Amino acid sequence: MRSLLPLLCLFLARTKRAAASDYTLPFMVNLDQDLKVFLKWGFDNQKGEIEFKLVVNTTGWIGFGFSPNGDMIGADIVIGGVHSNGSYFTDHHGIGKFKPVIDKQQSYTLLSLTEVDGQTSMRFRRSIRTCDDEDFDITDDPIKLIYAYGNTDKIEYHSNRRGTKEVNLLNYMPRTVLSNPSYLSATVVNITVPPVHTYYHCKVMKFSNINTKRHIYRIEPVIEHHDIVHHMLLYSCPSTVRVTYDKQCFLGDAGDTCYGVVAAWALGGGAIELPDNAGIPVGGDGRDIYYRLEIHYNNPHLDAGRTDSSGLKLYHTAQLRQHDVGILTTGVLPFSSMVYSIPPKASEFLTYGVCNTSLITQSNDPVPDLQIFGVLLHTHLAGRKVRVAQYRDRKQIDFIAVDETYNFEMQTIVSLGEIKTIKQDDEIAVECTYNTVDRTNVTKMGTATTDEMCLAFLFYYPAIEITSCISHPITMSQSDTSNQTSAETWDHDTITQQENLLKTLPQLQIISNNEYNHTYYDNGIIREMMETPKPQSCHYSNASNRLYTSWLMDPAGIMLLLVWIALM
Repeated sequence: MRSLLPLLCLFLARTKRAAASDYTLPFMVNLDQDLKVFLKWGFDNQKGEIEFKLVVNTTGWIGFGFSPNGDMIGADIVIGGVHSNGSYFTDHHGIGKFKPVIDKQQSYTLLSLTEVDGQTSMRFRRSIRTCDDEDFDITDDPIKLIYAYGNTDKIEYHSNRRGTKEVNLLNYMPRTVLSNPSYLSATVVNITVPPVHTYYHCKVMKFSNINTKRHIYRIEPVIEHHDIVHHMLLYSCPSTVRVTYDKQCFLGDAGDTCYGVVAAWALGGGAIELPDNAGIPVGGDGRDIYYRLEIHYNNPHLDAGRTDSSGLKLYHTAQLRQHDVGILTTGVLPFSSMVYSIPPKASEFLTYGVCNTSLITQSNDPVPDLQIFGVLLHTHLAGRKVRVAQYRDRKQIDFIAVDETYNFEMQTIVSLGEIKTIKQDDEIAVECTYNTVDRTNVTKMGTATTDEMCLAFLFYYPAIEITSCISHPITMSQSDTSNQTSAETWDHDTITQQENLLKTLPQLQIISNNEYNHTYYDNGIIREMMETPKPQSCHYSNASNRLYTSWLMDPAGIMLLLVWIALM
């Protein structure tokens, strides 16, 4: 448990916006990119009640809820508004592409509902755990929030007036707001996206007028075409890169060696704010550093003649923070000389990458404890689950991150809510679960949208020189199962054999640093991963506490208690 007061004090000390805020709701976030939907919340402790205030630029109905995967199925939803006869407010649950159903038990309490100057504001509270099967438990993990609204008070299809955002409600970091912010722009300008399904465009640049070290504290995407921009990565380049260019990636140019991740964005994500004690360093190291912006365009309709000017804004400050932030790439490396075949017709196919941090010391000695505070999990279309496990002395001690409802269209950088400490000699394993039941051919590990990836980008401090620690099973001596193109050649047994083979083969581990130097080790081991911890059963404290309280407050209950005490 934690008191709201220290969080409130921290918030007041670090944001000028708090002067105009409701001090009982210290946390705030915009749920949409157009700044029309705004959420505030606060809580006394992680086992009590949580209070929300939803403000939407509309005079119609507004809705807010929690979803397992970002859509309506299984979602816990409240809908309210103000009409000519007063206000309305109801607890619902989603059943798919239909109007939400009203819950039998109304677990939310309305505190206020107003409509002023074209805005509707709805304030309400609920227990963090309601013990209602039709409600969604709020935990200390990131939660997919959904919203929708109408132009009138007739509750009907919301059209495009909807959205989703993943937020860690119970472990939210207060934001720092600086006056007259400065930012670097890493964007492409009117580049032509060719009529192919997958296209990678790279722009190598250097930032001028950054003579002294700065800290990047906010990364904000600038997306011109949300339907084709899939993900963006900004890399730092080794000292050997001294040229700029703006063209297709992976053609053998010098920028192909730029792999020190500085900033990342993926489909469905928004801006990321770093903790107020840490920033991504830029400039001031005595040489001109070049950077490579890589944008992956997904153009499934093969549209021709489209241009794009997307990229990233990097907000920076000369007021240096305590720690330099690094981003460590972990998971499975697509390796051109070794095949990695994911069979078709598999309802669940698990794949693994490993990083043994004891190997990092041979490239970067000594290695401090790495304090991980955020993560971006990444697969392509077949990905359904991603888990990142931590091992110490050959035993799993924790999960760094878990997403068992992975959504390809919602790849956000999430705060872990607490620091996960990686010590020297710890191992990190990334597990991805794929579903290929609708595919007739094997799926390769690769860069195309129809290929697959299994990656976890770990945001940590203090930064070290290592940029990636990834692996690939050593399959060179194995037959190329990609020749089994027909789905009929794969059945449950052969799929299981393929999964076990890729898991038990020795792993080739590759450690890379900022100068694009690589160290290889061929003795990686994938260890067993424990089951994801399940939330505590609801039979339980909250329900029993309510029963106990109501029983004691009843006069007959008090009399029974007194008789029971007398007989003891």
